[in-house]
Amino acid sequence: MKKTFDVGAVPVPVSALRRSMMLGLLLAPLVAVAQTPKVGVKPVVRVWKSAACGCCGDWIAHLRQNGFDVVAGNVDDLAAARRSVRMPDRYASCHTALVDGYALEGHVPASDVSRLLRERPKAIGLAVPGMPVGSPGMDGPAYGGRKDRYDVVLVGIDGNGRVFHAYG
Repeated sequence: MKKTFDVGAVPVPVSALRRSMMLGLLLAPLVAVAQTPKVGVKPVVRVWKSAACGCCGDWIAHLRQNGFDVVAGNVDDLAAARRSVRMPDRYASCHTALVDGYALEGHVPASDVSRLLRERPKAIGLAVPGMPVGSPGMDGPAYGGRKDRYDVVLVGIDGNGRVFHAYG
């Protein structure tokens, strides 16, 4: 007995190929919705840091307070972690992170991470070289309200940087 598909008054024979095509057409909108990024959902930030560094924990808290999920791990060799995400050593700080394919080095503000993910430039990622006082994680009571001038640097694929956002 042949399988048929009733499209109104006329039953149509259904081959395996035709069934697959119809199923694909019916499921396509669901697949498209499932693959569409959810508005307001931010990707996980993976952080490599030294166990001895307190400001790294404060930076992680800053990211979490701004809606990011963070997974952090302690490493003995931060330079190796930095190299693993292709961030040049000249932008070094006390922690390295990876978010949605972009490297983050140092105390990058959450607002700049959000902008990076929204604009999606062709780049390695963002860096705040050194540990400037007043940057997220370096802004607690121990610093007495001091705020140094610092730049968030967009590090291009070629390793060269340009100012992404200037603070102070």
